[in-house]
Amino acid sequence: MSSISIIGLGNVARALAARALAGGNAVEIIGRNPVRTRELAAALGGATVGTAGAAPAGDIVVLAVPYAGAAAVVREYGDALQGKVIIDVTNPVTPDFKGFVIPDDSSGAQEIAQAAPAGAHVVKAFNTLFSHVLAVGPAEGRQLDVFIAGDDAQAKARVSAFVESLGLRAWDTGDLFMARALENVGLLELGLMNHSVKHANFSLGITLLG
Repeated sequence: MSSISIIGLGNVARALAARALAGGNAVEIIGRNPVRTRELAAALGGATVGTAGAAPAGDIVVLAVPYAGAAAVVREYGDALQGKVIIDVTNPVTPDFKGFVIPDDSSGAQEIAQAAPAGAHVVKAFNTLFSHVLAVGPAEGRQLDVFIAGDDAQAKARVSAFVESLGLRAWDTGDLFMARALENVGLLELGLMNHSVKHANFSLGITLLG
């Protein structure tokens, strides 16, 4: 199993932490608000409480904060992230869900990677799952699919093993430049939610034929 530090106190952080603990992983919760951090760790049961700005205990660090502040958080931790695998779960979409707040030739994950110290490896993952869908897990006997992208093969293997410990399926989509495609999938899901499905109780996944 893995040692996981989750930076953030929102719905994604809670859902990932709960599934990680159920999968036998060691989980550290890190947030800027000490009271809320302790409350979340206590509610989860079994999670430890980290200190914002201090070196995360986990070998894998989940960046579960809004994209707008994600790169700044990585820069704040600086060399404390040296040698860590950083999972970027963000979707850098505009408030109107009609585009992205990043350059056309980049992705949120690539922008975060530029802010990370040398020796840290950013892997895109979990951005195509709504937090409440992630919290519930597999539905009707079908596993949830998690698409990942990253430049380091070993880092992706570690993230894949973590994903599988949650009872989910990991699909490697390629190098980190593929994060842009995964962020487009996130935007696609928001479009489906707003224009045809009309709710967020769904996920996109792979069906193998034959």
